[in-house]
Amino acid sequence: MTDLPHRRRVALSCPPKTRTPARTPARKPPGKPALRPIHTPTGAAARDACAPRPGSGEPATAAAAPPERLDLDQGRAIAYHLTRPLGDDKAATERRNQGVGVVFLGGFRSDMTGTKATHLEAWAAARGQGFLRFDYTGHGASSGRFEDGAIGDWADDAYEAITRLTEGPQILVGSSMGGWIALLVMRRLLSQGAPARARVAGFVGIAAAPDFTEDSMAAGFSDAQKAALSRDGRLELPSDYGDEPYVVTHRLIEDGRNHLTLRTPLALPIPVRLLQGSADADVPTSVALRLLEHIDCEDARLILVKGADHRMSEPRELDLLTATIEEVLERVLAPT
Repeated sequence: MTDLPHRRRVALSCPPKTRTPARTPARKPPGKPALRPIHTPTGAAARDACAPRPGSGEPATAAAAPPERLDLDQGRAIAYHLTRPLGDDKAATERRNQGVGVVFLGGFRSDMTGTKATHLEAWAAARGQGFLRFDYTGHGASSGRFEDGAIGDWADDAYEAITRLTEGPQILVGSSMGGWIALLVMRRLLSQGAPARARVAGFVGIAAAPDFTEDSMAAGFSDAQKAALSRDGRLELPSDYGDEPYVVTHRLIEDGRNHLTLRTPLALPIPVRLLQGSADADVPTSVALRLLEHIDCEDARLILVKGADHRMSEPRELDLLTATIEEVLERVLAPT
């Protein structure tokens, strides 16, 4: 482990190769933007992902239960699942966790039925840990169309979900675009008074992709794509993860420019952990390094996982994720 300025550290996680076969990143056709944060499986694939892994000791989640609903303005609604400490052990659980909860923020076109979200829900239920997963508007079970949304809308959704559905300090866990959304929510809360600032306890990024609409999408467009986006207001880009194309709107790009986080100072006076796969073909390691160097944070670390791709959803990677959150919890709860 090599020390970087301001106590920032880069750790290389290299599990034995015999445990997890090497994976080859999917080839990308030429001319496509380098970064398109993926969406997680839905339907049967997502339901299979909710089952506990054999021998893991994890309880099955209630993924089949219908989500709850948070009504917003203009007829919008967010679907969510909230794990609360239950039963006779509630008081003991709250004392142990001192009211610190965990919130999962998903990626671009992802929803809350994905492997990481449901894995964390099972982990939280086993610990008696407060946990929230939700869908942005235009995603999953929430209202609206995906094509009508943009970064600012989804950041507002996350802010509303966190401030209205949770209590006390929260550790935000952001996957891909969710990392960017988490940074925007934290920046907003930390700019307010002491009660709002106290809601931000820690941050764990999983292949976090701040500013991707500008640095990867817009920067990778050909002249013909730029002209089509200006003329038609939208582009359809082929996806490596499904048959349906990615729809990129002119509003998505322009709104993203109003919410960039890597161009202005970003102070995070909290524990920050960034998990990044060395074989990530969507978010290169350079993005994680740039974010690590950009934030003003005395307790920030980047953990590189050899052979891990953008999904970061293999059993060893899920175990690393929960271990990282537990380490952040220990830092948050440690006596000062």
